[in-house]
Amino acid sequence: MAINPQAAELNNVLGHNNPAVLRLLSDRGKAIYFPKEGIVAQSAEAKGKRINATAGIAVEDDGSPMHLKPIAEKILLDPKDVFTYASSFGKQELREDWKQHIKDENPSVTERMSMPVATGALTHGLSVAGYLFVNPGDRIYICDKFWGNYRLIFEATYGAQLETYNTFAEGHLDIQSLREKLKRPGKKILLLNFPNNPAGYSPTIDEADSILDAVRESADEGNDIAVLVDDAYFGLTYEPGILRESLFGRLARLHKNVIAVKIDGPTKEAYVWGLRVGFLTFSYQGISEEACKALEAKTAGAVRGTISNVAHLSQSLILHALRSAEYATEKKRTYAILKARYDEVKRVLSDPRFADEFMALPFNAGYFMCVQLSHADAETVRNTLLARYDTGVISQKNLLRIAFSSVKKQDIPELFDNIYRACNEVHYGSK
Repeated sequence: MAINPQAAELNNVLGHNNPAVLRLLSDRGKAIYFPKEGIVAQSAEAKGKRINATAGIAVEDDGSPMHLKPIAEKILLDPKDVFTYASSFGKQELREDWKQHIKDENPSVTERMSMPVATGALTHGLSVAGYLFVNPGDRIYICDKFWGNYRLIFEATYGAQLETYNTFAEGHLDIQSLREKLKRPGKKILLLNFPNNPAGYSPTIDEADSILDAVRESADEGNDIAVLVDDAYFGLTYEPGILRESLFGRLARLHKNVIAVKIDGPTKEAYVWGLRVGFLTFSYQGISEEACKALEAKTAGAVRGTISNVAHLSQSLILHALRSAEYATEKKRTYAILKARYDEVKRVLSDPRFADEFMALPFNAGYFMCVQLSHADAETVRNTLLARYDTGVISQKNLLRIAFSSVKKQDIPELFDNIYRACNEVHYGSK
Protein backbone atom coordinates (compact mmCIF):
# COMPACT_ATOMS: atom_id res chain seq x y z
CA MET A 1 0.00 0.00 0.00
CA ALA A 2 1.50 3.34 -1.08
CA ILE A 3 2.09 5.78 1.77
CA ASN A 4 1.07 9.39 1.21
CA PRO A 5 3.76 11.87 2.31
CA GLN A 6 1.36 13.28 4.92
CA ALA A 7 0.85 9.78 6.37
CA ALA A 8 4.60 9.20 6.31
CA GLU A 9 5.12 12.40 8.28
CA LEU A 10 2.69 11.19 10.98
CA ASN A 11 4.40 7.79 11.03
CA ASN A 12 7.78 9.46 11.54
CA VAL A 13 6.44 11.39 14.53
CA LEU A 14 5.07 8.21 16.12
CA GLY A 15 8.15 6.13 15.34
CA HIS A 16 10.44 8.77 16.81
CA ASN A 17 8.35 9.02 19.99
CA ASN A 18 7.73 5.28 20.47
CA PRO A 19 8.68 2.68 17.82
CA ALA A 20 6.30 0.13 19.42
CA VAL A 21 3.29 2.28 18.54
CA LEU A 22 4.33 2.48 14.89
CA ARG A 23 4.87 -1.29 14.82
CA LEU A 24 1.39 -1.83 16.25
CA LEU A 25 -0.35 0.18 13.53
CA SER A 26 -2.03 -1.82 10.79
CA ASP A 27 -1.21 -1.25 7.14
CA ARG A 28 -4.33 0.94 6.96
CA GLY A 29 -3.27 2.71 10.13
CA LYS A 30 0.12 3.52 8.66
CA ALA A 31 -1.45 4.75 5.41
CA ILE A 32 -4.21 6.95 6.86
CA TYR A 33 -3.85 10.69 7.48
CA PHE A 34 -6.01 13.76 7.77
CA PRO A 35 -5.42 15.93 4.69
CA LYS A 36 -3.73 19.24 5.31
CA GLU A 37 -4.65 20.34 1.82
CA GLY A 38 -7.77 20.14 -0.31
CA ILE A 39 -11.36 21.14 0.45
CA VAL A 40 -11.19 20.97 4.25
CA ALA A 41 -8.00 22.98 4.54
CA GLN A 42 -9.03 25.58 1.95
CA SER A 43 -12.45 26.00 3.59
CA ALA A 44 -10.77 26.59 6.95
CA GLU A 45 -8.51 29.26 5.45
CA ALA A 46 -11.56 31.05 4.01
CA LYS A 47 -13.54 31.02 7.27
CA GLY A 48 -14.71 34.51 8.19
CA LYS A 49 -14.21 36.00 4.75
CA ARG A 50 -17.02 38.31 3.58
CA ILE A 51 -17.55 36.22 0.45
CA ASN A 52 -16.97 32.54 1.09
CA ALA A 53 -17.71 30.13 -1.74
CA THR A 54 -15.75 27.17 -0.31
CA ALA A 55 -18.00 25.23 2.06
CA GLY A 56 -20.39 22.68 0.58
CA ILE A 57 -23.43 23.94 2.49
CA ALA A 58 -26.25 26.33 1.62
CA VAL A 59 -26.77 29.53 3.62
CA GLU A 60 -29.54 32.07 4.01
CA ASP A 61 -28.93 35.64 2.87
CA ASP A 62 -28.10 36.59 6.47
CA GLY A 63 -25.30 34.01 6.49
CA SER A 64 -27.05 31.50 8.78
CA PRO A 65 -27.22 27.84 7.72
CA MET A 66 -30.14 27.20 5.39
CA HIS A 67 -32.73 24.94 7.02
CA LEU A 68 -36.32 23.82 6.83
CA LYS A 69 -38.85 25.13 9.33
CA PRO A 70 -40.49 21.73 10.08
CA ILE A 71 -37.11 20.54 11.36
CA ALA A 72 -35.81 23.74 12.95
CA GLU A 73 -39.01 24.41 14.92
CA LYS A 74 -38.46 21.18 16.88
CA ILE A 75 -34.93 22.13 17.96
CA LEU A 76 -34.10 24.86 20.47
CA LEU A 77 -30.39 25.00 19.67
CA ASP A 78 -28.80 27.65 17.46
CA PRO A 79 -28.91 26.52 13.80
CA LYS A 80 -25.12 26.82 13.56
CA ASP A 81 -24.86 24.09 16.23
CA VAL A 82 -27.25 21.82 14.37
CA PHE A 83 -27.22 22.05 10.58
CA THR A 84 -23.59 22.72 9.69
CA TYR A 85 -20.95 20.04 9.36
CA ALA A 86 -18.93 19.25 12.44
CA SER A 87 -15.19 18.69 12.15
CA SER A 88 -14.02 15.15 11.45
CA PHE A 89 -12.13 15.47 14.74
CA GLY A 90 -15.39 16.31 16.51
CA LYS A 91 -16.86 19.47 17.97
CA GLN A 92 -13.91 21.13 19.69
CA GLU A 93 -15.74 22.26 22.84
CA LEU A 94 -17.15 18.78 23.33
CA ARG A 95 -13.74 17.18 22.85
CA GLU A 96 -12.30 19.47 25.50
CA ASP A 97 -15.12 18.80 27.94
CA TRP A 98 -14.99 15.03 27.37
CA LYS A 99 -11.25 15.02 28.00
CA GLN A 100 -11.86 16.80 31.30
CA HIS A 101 -14.66 14.32 32.06
CA ILE A 102 -12.18 11.44 31.60
CA LYS A 103 -9.70 13.12 33.94
CA ASP A 104 -12.34 13.89 36.57
CA GLU A 105 -13.66 10.31 36.61
CA ASN A 106 -10.24 8.65 36.38
CA PRO A 107 -7.63 10.12 38.74
CA SER A 108 -5.25 7.32 37.64
CA VAL A 109 -4.77 9.15 34.32
CA THR A 110 -1.39 10.74 34.94
CA GLU A 111 0.27 10.37 31.53
CA ARG A 112 -0.45 12.91 28.82
CA MET A 113 -3.36 11.74 26.66
CA SER A 114 -4.65 12.75 23.29
CA MET A 115 -7.67 14.94 22.76
CA PRO A 116 -10.66 12.62 22.25
CA VAL A 117 -11.74 12.27 18.62
CA ALA A 118 -15.48 11.92 18.03
CA THR A 119 -16.81 8.74 16.45
CA GLY A 120 -20.26 7.48 15.51
CA ALA A 121 -20.69 6.01 19.02
CA LEU A 122 -18.81 3.01 20.38
CA THR A 123 -19.40 0.54 17.55
CA HIS A 124 -17.83 2.96 15.09
CA GLY A 125 -15.14 3.78 17.66
CA LEU A 126 -14.22 0.11 17.90
CA SER A 127 -14.24 -0.12 14.11
CA VAL A 128 -11.91 2.87 13.82
CA ALA A 129 -9.61 1.22 16.38
CA GLY A 130 -9.69 -1.85 14.13
CA TYR A 131 -8.88 0.35 11.13
CA LEU A 132 -5.83 1.71 12.94
CA PHE A 133 -4.43 -1.46 14.52
CA VAL A 134 -5.84 -4.63 12.91
CA ASN A 135 -4.40 -6.41 9.90
CA PRO A 136 -6.04 -9.50 8.36
CA GLY A 137 -5.03 -12.54 10.39
CA ASP A 138 -4.24 -10.62 13.57
CA ARG A 139 -5.46 -12.25 16.76
CA ILE A 140 -7.54 -10.20 19.17
CA TYR A 141 -7.54 -11.65 22.67
CA ILE A 142 -10.87 -11.37 24.44
CA CYS A 143 -12.67 -13.15 27.27
CA ASP A 144 -15.15 -15.83 26.23
CA LYS A 145 -18.14 -13.84 27.49
CA PHE A 146 -18.20 -11.12 24.86
CA TRP A 147 -20.55 -8.92 22.84
CA GLY A 148 -21.43 -10.70 19.61
CA ASN A 149 -20.99 -7.57 17.48
CA TYR A 150 -17.22 -7.82 18.01
CA ARG A 151 -17.27 -10.59 15.39
CA LEU A 152 -18.75 -8.29 12.74
CA ILE A 153 -16.48 -5.41 13.69
CA PHE A 154 -13.16 -7.23 13.82
CA GLU A 155 -13.54 -10.55 12.02
CA ALA A 156 -15.98 -9.80 9.19
CA THR A 157 -14.74 -6.25 8.57
CA TYR A 158 -10.98 -6.45 9.21
CA GLY A 159 -10.23 -10.15 8.89
CA ALA A 160 -8.99 -10.56 12.46
CA GLN A 161 -9.42 -13.68 14.56
CA LEU A 162 -11.03 -13.40 17.99
CA GLU A 163 -9.19 -15.72 20.34
CA THR A 164 -10.87 -16.23 23.70
CA TYR A 165 -9.66 -16.97 27.20
CA ASN A 166 -11.83 -18.02 30.12
CA THR A 167 -13.78 -15.21 31.71
CA PHE A 168 -14.32 -16.89 35.07
CA ALA A 169 -12.74 -19.55 37.23
CA GLU A 170 -14.16 -20.41 40.66
CA GLY A 171 -16.28 -17.26 40.81
CA HIS A 172 -13.52 -14.82 39.87
CA LEU A 173 -11.89 -13.53 36.70
CA ASP A 174 -9.58 -16.16 35.25
CA ILE A 175 -6.42 -14.06 35.05
CA GLN A 176 -4.25 -17.14 34.52
CA SER A 177 -6.12 -17.93 31.31
CA LEU A 178 -5.44 -14.39 30.11
CA ARG A 179 -1.81 -14.65 31.14
CA GLU A 180 -1.35 -17.82 29.07
CA LYS A 181 -2.64 -16.07 25.94
CA LEU A 182 -0.41 -13.06 26.45
CA LYS A 183 2.68 -15.24 26.83
CA ARG A 184 2.72 -15.96 23.10
CA PRO A 185 5.39 -13.90 21.31
CA GLY A 186 4.60 -11.13 18.84
CA LYS A 187 2.15 -8.31 18.33
CA LYS A 188 -0.77 -8.37 20.74
CA ILE A 189 -4.21 -6.78 20.56
CA LEU A 190 -6.11 -7.18 23.82
CA LEU A 191 -9.75 -6.10 24.07
CA LEU A 192 -11.02 -5.39 27.58
CA ASN A 193 -14.69 -4.63 28.25
CA PHE A 194 -15.69 -3.70 31.81
CA PRO A 195 -18.42 -3.69 32.97
CA ASN A 196 -18.68 -6.70 30.73
CA ASN A 197 -21.44 -7.28 28.22
CA PRO A 198 -23.00 -9.86 28.63
CA ALA A 199 -21.79 -10.98 32.07
CA GLY A 200 -22.27 -7.67 33.90
CA TYR A 201 -18.97 -7.96 35.75
CA SER A 202 -16.21 -5.50 36.61
CA PRO A 203 -12.91 -6.53 38.21
CA THR A 204 -12.19 -6.16 41.87
CA ILE A 205 -9.21 -3.98 42.78
CA ASP A 206 -7.05 -7.10 43.17
CA GLU A 207 -8.24 -8.53 39.85
CA ALA A 208 -7.47 -5.24 38.10
CA ASP A 209 -3.93 -5.38 39.53
CA SER A 210 -3.56 -8.93 38.22
CA ILE A 211 -4.73 -7.94 34.73
CA LEU A 212 -2.11 -5.19 34.66
CA ASP A 213 0.55 -7.62 35.90
CA ALA A 214 -0.30 -10.04 33.05
CA VAL A 215 0.00 -7.27 30.45
CA ARG A 216 3.25 -6.00 31.97
CA GLU A 217 4.78 -9.50 31.98
CA SER A 218 4.01 -9.89 28.28
CA ALA A 219 5.46 -6.46 27.48
CA ASP A 220 8.57 -7.29 29.51
CA GLU A 221 9.09 -10.22 27.13
CA GLY A 222 9.36 -7.72 24.28
CA ASN A 223 5.81 -7.96 22.95
CA ASP A 224 4.09 -4.86 21.54
CA ILE A 225 0.56 -4.62 22.96
CA ALA A 226 -2.39 -2.46 21.92
CA VAL A 227 -5.03 -2.60 24.64
CA LEU A 228 -8.49 -1.58 23.42
CA VAL A 229 -10.48 -0.50 26.46
CA ASP A 230 -14.21 -0.69 25.70
CA ASP A 231 -15.72 1.50 28.41
CA ALA A 232 -19.29 1.43 27.11
CA TYR A 233 -20.83 0.88 30.57
CA PHE A 234 -18.37 3.00 32.52
CA GLY A 235 -19.60 4.20 35.91
CA LEU A 236 -22.23 1.51 36.48
CA THR A 237 -20.65 -0.48 39.33
CA TYR A 238 -22.78 -1.56 42.28
CA GLU A 239 -20.57 -3.19 44.92
CA PRO A 240 -17.74 -2.02 47.20
CA GLY A 241 -14.26 -3.22 46.36
CA ILE A 242 -14.90 -3.02 42.61
CA LEU A 243 -12.67 -1.02 40.28
CA ARG A 244 -14.53 2.23 39.66
CA GLU A 245 -12.05 3.74 37.23
CA SER A 246 -11.22 2.70 33.71
CA LEU A 247 -8.07 0.60 33.32
CA PHE A 248 -7.04 3.13 30.65
CA GLY A 249 -5.01 5.38 32.96
CA ARG A 250 -2.95 2.62 34.56
CA LEU A 251 -2.41 0.84 31.23
CA ALA A 252 -1.11 4.08 29.72
CA ARG A 253 1.78 4.30 32.17
CA LEU A 254 2.35 0.54 32.42
CA HIS A 255 5.14 -0.11 29.91
CA LYS A 256 6.82 1.50 26.90
CA ASN A 257 5.53 -1.34 24.67
CA VAL A 258 1.87 -0.78 25.59
CA ILE A 259 -0.55 1.70 24.01
CA ALA A 260 -3.91 2.21 25.71
CA VAL A 261 -6.89 3.08 23.51
CA LYS A 262 -10.02 4.26 25.32
CA ILE A 263 -13.28 3.73 23.46
CA ASP A 264 -16.12 5.39 25.32
CA GLY A 265 -18.99 7.83 25.02
CA PRO A 266 -22.26 9.00 26.49
CA THR A 267 -24.38 6.22 24.94
CA LYS A 268 -24.89 4.35 28.21
CA GLU A 269 -23.27 6.86 30.56
CA ALA A 270 -25.85 9.51 29.66
CA TYR A 271 -28.59 7.21 28.28
CA VAL A 272 -28.47 8.64 24.75
CA TRP A 273 -28.39 5.41 22.74
CA GLY A 274 -29.79 7.00 19.57
CA LEU A 275 -27.54 10.08 19.43
CA ARG A 276 -24.57 7.98 18.24
CA VAL A 277 -21.56 9.83 19.62
CA GLY A 278 -18.45 8.16 21.00
CA PHE A 279 -14.77 8.95 21.42
CA LEU A 280 -11.33 7.47 20.83
CA THR A 281 -8.56 8.62 23.18
CA PHE A 282 -4.92 7.45 23.23
CA SER A 283 -2.16 7.38 25.78
CA TYR A 284 1.05 5.53 26.50
CA GLN A 285 4.18 5.88 28.57
CA GLY A 286 6.06 9.00 27.47
CA ILE A 287 3.59 10.07 24.80
CA SER A 288 4.51 13.46 23.34
CA GLU A 289 2.16 16.24 22.33
CA GLU A 290 3.24 15.72 18.72
CA ALA A 291 2.42 12.01 18.93
CA CYS A 292 -0.99 12.83 20.40
CA LYS A 293 -1.71 15.07 17.44
CA ALA A 294 -0.47 12.41 15.00
CA LEU A 295 -2.84 9.80 16.46
CA GLU A 296 -5.68 12.32 16.45
CA ALA A 297 -4.99 13.11 12.79
CA LYS A 298 -4.95 9.45 11.81
CA THR A 299 -8.19 8.85 13.70
CA ALA A 300 -9.87 11.88 12.13
CA GLY A 301 -8.67 10.67 8.74
CA ALA A 302 -10.32 7.30 9.33
CA VAL A 303 -13.51 9.07 10.41
CA ARG A 304 -13.48 11.32 7.35
CA GLY A 305 -12.85 8.35 5.10
CA THR A 306 -15.80 6.37 6.49
CA ILE A 307 -18.58 8.65 7.80
CA SER A 308 -17.05 12.11 7.14
CA ASN A 309 -18.04 13.43 10.58
CA VAL A 310 -20.34 12.77 13.52
CA ALA A 311 -23.80 14.40 13.71
CA HIS A 312 -23.41 18.00 14.85
CA LEU A 313 -26.84 18.06 16.52
CA SER A 314 -25.96 15.05 18.68
CA GLN A 315 -22.63 16.54 19.71
CA SER A 316 -24.26 19.87 20.60
CA LEU A 317 -26.92 18.16 22.71
CA ILE A 318 -24.31 16.20 24.64
CA LEU A 319 -22.19 19.31 25.18
CA HIS A 320 -25.26 21.12 26.53
CA ALA A 321 -25.99 18.22 28.88
CA LEU A 322 -22.43 18.03 30.22
CA ARG A 323 -22.52 21.74 31.02
CA SER A 324 -25.98 21.61 32.59
CA ALA A 325 -26.34 22.15 36.34
CA GLU A 326 -28.77 19.22 36.38
CA TYR A 327 -26.40 16.70 34.82
CA ALA A 328 -24.88 15.34 38.05
CA THR A 329 -28.26 15.18 39.77
CA GLU A 330 -29.80 13.29 36.88
CA LYS A 331 -26.87 10.86 36.78
CA LYS A 332 -27.43 10.08 40.47
CA ARG A 333 -31.17 9.59 39.93
CA THR A 334 -30.76 7.16 37.05
CA TYR A 335 -27.93 5.29 38.78
CA ALA A 336 -30.16 4.78 41.83
CA ILE A 337 -32.86 3.19 39.66
CA LEU A 338 -30.41 0.74 38.10
CA LYS A 339 -28.79 -0.02 41.46
CA ALA A 340 -32.22 -0.82 42.94
CA ARG A 341 -32.93 -3.23 40.08
CA TYR A 342 -29.53 -4.84 40.56
CA ASP A 343 -30.18 -5.26 44.28
CA GLU A 344 -33.56 -6.82 43.55
CA VAL A 345 -31.97 -9.33 41.17
CA LYS A 346 -29.50 -10.28 43.91
CA ARG A 347 -32.32 -10.64 46.43
CA VAL A 348 -34.51 -12.75 44.15
CA LEU A 349 -31.65 -15.05 43.15
CA SER A 350 -30.93 -15.83 46.80
CA ASP A 351 -33.91 -18.24 46.61
CA PRO A 352 -32.25 -21.72 46.66
CA ARG A 353 -34.93 -23.32 44.47
CA PHE A 354 -33.46 -21.72 41.35
CA ALA A 355 -30.29 -23.81 41.73
CA ASP A 356 -32.22 -26.80 40.41
CA GLU A 357 -32.39 -25.23 36.95
CA PHE A 358 -29.80 -22.46 36.63
CA MET A 359 -26.88 -20.72 38.26
CA ALA A 360 -26.03 -17.01 38.05
CA LEU A 361 -22.61 -16.14 36.72
CA PRO A 362 -20.71 -13.55 38.80
CA PHE A 363 -22.10 -10.04 38.25
CA ASN A 364 -21.67 -6.71 39.97
CA ALA A 365 -22.04 -3.96 37.36
CA GLY A 366 -23.51 -2.71 34.09
CA TYR A 367 -26.86 -3.51 32.45
CA PHE A 368 -26.76 -7.30 32.36
CA MET A 369 -26.31 -10.58 34.16
CA CYS A 370 -26.29 -14.15 32.90
CA VAL A 371 -27.64 -17.43 34.16
CA GLN A 372 -26.10 -20.73 33.12
CA LEU A 373 -28.68 -23.44 32.59
CA SER A 374 -28.13 -26.76 34.33
CA HIS A 375 -30.23 -29.02 32.11
CA ALA A 376 -32.43 -27.27 29.54
CA ASP A 377 -31.33 -25.93 26.15
CA ALA A 378 -31.08 -22.12 26.30
CA GLU A 379 -32.64 -21.45 22.90
CA THR A 380 -35.55 -23.78 23.67
CA VAL A 381 -36.08 -22.01 26.98
CA ARG A 382 -35.97 -18.62 25.25
CA ASN A 383 -38.64 -19.68 22.79
CA THR A 384 -40.74 -21.16 25.58
CA LEU A 385 -40.53 -17.86 27.48
CA LEU A 386 -41.75 -16.01 24.40
CA ALA A 387 -44.57 -18.43 23.59
CA ARG A 388 -45.91 -19.24 27.04
CA TYR A 389 -44.67 -16.64 29.55
CA ASP A 390 -44.78 -13.31 27.68
CA THR A 391 -41.10 -12.86 28.52
CA GLY A 392 -38.06 -12.07 26.38
CA VAL A 393 -34.39 -12.81 27.13
CA ILE A 394 -31.28 -13.45 25.01
CA SER A 395 -29.87 -16.97 24.60
CA GLN A 396 -26.14 -17.51 24.07
CA LYS A 397 -25.00 -21.13 24.01
CA ASN A 398 -26.10 -22.50 27.40
CA LEU A 399 -26.60 -19.03 28.88
CA LEU A 400 -29.49 -16.64 29.15
CA ARG A 401 -28.53 -12.96 29.17
CA ILE A 402 -30.91 -10.83 31.22
CA ALA A 403 -30.93 -7.05 30.80
CA PHE A 404 -32.21 -6.04 34.24
CA SER A 405 -31.61 -2.46 33.12
CA SER A 406 -34.80 -2.68 31.05
CA VAL A 407 -37.03 -4.41 33.63
CA LYS A 408 -39.05 -2.61 36.27
CA LYS A 409 -38.01 -3.55 39.79
CA GLN A 410 -41.47 -4.91 40.60
CA ASP A 411 -41.31 -7.25 37.58
CA ILE A 412 -37.97 -8.84 38.47
CA PRO A 413 -39.40 -11.59 40.74
CA GLU A 414 -41.83 -12.63 38.00
CA LEU A 415 -39.03 -12.56 35.41
CA PHE A 416 -36.93 -15.12 37.27
CA ASP A 417 -39.94 -17.19 38.26
CA ASN A 418 -40.87 -17.37 34.57
CA ILE A 419 -37.33 -18.44 33.67
CA TYR A 420 -37.42 -21.13 36.35
CA ARG A 421 -40.79 -22.44 35.19
CA ALA A 422 -39.73 -22.46 31.52
CA CYS A 423 -36.51 -24.31 32.37
CA ASN A 424 -38.49 -26.80 34.41
CA GLU A 425 -40.96 -27.27 31.58
CA VAL A 426 -38.25 -27.87 29.00
CA HIS A 427 -36.25 -30.06 31.38
CA TYR A 428 -39.08 -32.36 32.38
CA GLY A 429 -41.40 -31.89 29.42
CA SER A 430 -44.23 -30.84 31.73
CA LYS A 431 -46.86 -28.18 31.18
